[in-house]
Amino acid sequence: MPSEEFSSAAASFKRAGQDAVTHARRVAGTALARSRRHHSENVELLKRHGRGAKSGDPTPGTLRAAAERFRRARGLSVPEVPVPVPADSVPSRSQSPVRPPRSGEDDDDFSQMRIMKRDR
Repeated sequence: MPSEEFSSAAASFKRAGQDAVTHARRVAGTALARSRRHHSENVELLKRHGRGAKSGDPTPGTLRAAAERFRRARGLSVPEVPVPVPADSVPSRSQSPVRPPRSGEDDDDFSQMRIMKRDR
């Protein structure tokens, strides 16, 4: 009698292991298919809109919309898209940044020459 219980338990354990492996393979296959589908969708979007934005928009609207749909479908947060700054309002690199003039008491110039020449 105990040997029948043992073989029954062993058979049950073996079946549970096989079921787990079958389930894992099915889940992995589904994930792989989903990944391939997303990859092909991304390739299509890149073909339609190019790898880099030629205009001033860093992300074309269709790509942004697809990204938003993807994030919403998975319950992820969708960040606010910043409003583009007009090109004429951005200073060029050749222009020095505008700094407010220093006033007498707030002058924090600690250069060595100035400290050395200070009257004692």
